[in-house]
Amino acid sequence: MVDLLDAYGRRDAVLLRIVIVIHIAAGLTAVAAGATAMLAPKRRGRHPRSGHTYLGALVVLTTTAIVLAAARPHTAYLLILGAVALVAAGYGWRVRRLHHRGWRPRHITAMALSYTAMVTAFYVDNGPRLPLWSLLPPLTFWFLPAAVALPLLVRALNRHAPRATRRQTAEAGSADGL
Repeated sequence: MVDLLDAYGRRDAVLLRIVIVIHIAAGLTAVAAGATAMLAPKRRGRHPRSGHTYLGALVVLTTTAIVLAAARPHTAYLLILGAVALVAAGYGWRVRRLHHRGWRPRHITAMALSYTAMVTAFYVDNGPRLPLWSLLPPLTFWFLPAAVALPLLVRALNRHAPRATRRQTAEAGSADGL
């Protein structure tokens, strides 16, 4: 880490370090809660509780990212990914709460986009300093999270599609084979 005392006064450096610690804690919480929500059975209990924790941690993560970008303007571009992550998660939560027709695929897609944007921001910022990751070309940090997330998203959409939709798709497929 760059010596913060060189760039900032002692008090500002201490405050910035506190913000960084909060940012890291929120990021770790969001990663763990998001993964728990993804892997938990989709019913009352662990899934919605983890989802709420994810959303709360993401709010803290984005808020601290704004402070960090103000202190370190060269990282401000990461706010775009933070905003995408927060807006997508908010949309995914809202769609779920309102129960519009076809809410499930929109919820799954929005939450996957949110998680992917958050992880992408982490790798773009930290990938060059991580063991083994530092050997990868910089563009990899931008695209690898999406390349991993896309097949998982397609699997989740297929797995959690409404039963009527799956039945209609199967019937259409068998009708085409006649």
